[in-house]
Amino acid sequence: MTQTSVDERDAALALLLGRPLVVLTGAGLSTDSGIPDYRGPGSPSRMPMTYQEFVSGPEAQQRYWARSHLGWGRMRRAEPNAGHRALTALDPTLLITQNVDGLHEAAGSRQLVALHGRIGDVVCLSCRATTSRRSLHERLAALNPGFEERHALVETRPDGDVDLEETAGFVVPGCVDCGGALKPDVVFFGENVPLPRVERCYASVDALAETDGALLVAGSSLTVMSGFRFVRRATTLGVPVVIVNRGATRGDDHATVKLEIGCTDFLEALVAVS
Repeated sequence: MTQTSVDERDAALALLLGRPLVVLTGAGLSTDSGIPDYRGPGSPSRMPMTYQEFVSGPEAQQRYWARSHLGWGRMRRAEPNAGHRALTALDPTLLITQNVDGLHEAAGSRQLVALHGRIGDVVCLSCRATTSRRSLHERLAALNPGFEERHALVETRPDGDVDLEETAGFVVPGCVDCGGALKPDVVFFGENVPLPRVERCYASVDALAETDGALLVAGSSLTVMSGFRFVRRATTLGVPVVIVNRGATRGDDHATVKLEIGCTDFLEALVAVS
């Protein structure tokens, strides 16, 4: 790290110290837990399935669940890293995460909005019943014996699935209650974040203007509007914004301080001075 970077880091720590915080996290925070990043240096290409494609019929759903079954078998073993634990210790006014991996919850974060849902939950598109991903994983494994073993070497992708083209023949069960199509309870591209989540996040960012607080972004490129809008809101209100991310972000022009260093190191430093 150069001397300038040290100065910038220290300036960011001084800016955040003692202030109420809202923290917005992205995929960069989970890379230390072994989950690939979306857009950071060396990231694999990303071709997520859209909601419109998913609901187009059984073939698309078969392709999604075959890949996701393998990805979930790996992702479910991920553990919270030191960055997640540091955020639990900081206990911000609100922690907004764009991640669906559930690691903030596993680390014990209290005031939390999982903006895009959790990959560990499954919802029926017909009756809206929700069940655990673990239960579905066991059903998929029983219906597709040997599938995981045959594809053990395929590459994991950031969205909790894998790079796999051979999905024909994969058996996908329906809802145990009504037989309807099952979908992970996450916000796909082409879907909207549920309004109550958005409103809670806006309210917490708005409150920062009244309490001399700050918004901290950790590990997000802010490419999608679902997270970037909170940075824009903070800027409009005159709330300081600190962005910690390796690589450029959509919010760089809005940042009071932008740091291109690892999230975990910065968050542990923030805990140490708090």
